[in-house]
Amino acid sequence: MARIYAASSWRNPLQPDIVGRLRDVGHEVYDFRNPPNGIPGFAWEEVDPDWQAWSAARYRELLTTHPIAARGFLNDLRGMQWADTCLLILPCGRSAHLEAGWFCGQGKRCIILTRDGEEPELMALLATDICVSMTEVEQALAGHG
Repeated sequence: MARIYAASSWRNPLQPDIVGRLRDVGHEVYDFRNPPNGIPGFAWEEVDPDWQAWSAARYRELLTTHPIAARGFLNDLRGMQWADTCLLILPCGRSAHLEAGWFCGQGKRCIILTRDGEEPELMALLATDICVSMTEVEQALAGHG
């Protein structure tokens, strides 16, 4: 069974069910919404409720100095280091794509789960598998993809 880093977005309503399904079939899954340290997953609102009004300089400052941002980053980085596989669950944002790129750069397995209506991305060819259903994801994880 795989150790999977489920990379996605807080806004993706499919993410919790996918994490559950992967666990149901025996995989270990890092869930950024519920990290293993028991502290809820990172959200910018914890740093500053007015985060959407930040300047670029304020973003950089708080990203690099705020203890809540540091905790969230380290939780996710440790999850990435622990995992042998990234499952990029679309749609998602820039952080999840950076995480998937990190897996590709590390030579680790990276599976993209896409669906109809997602914008095509050329660099998805870096992934080891591009799947259009959870059945295909499970087959890829079993080595039949």
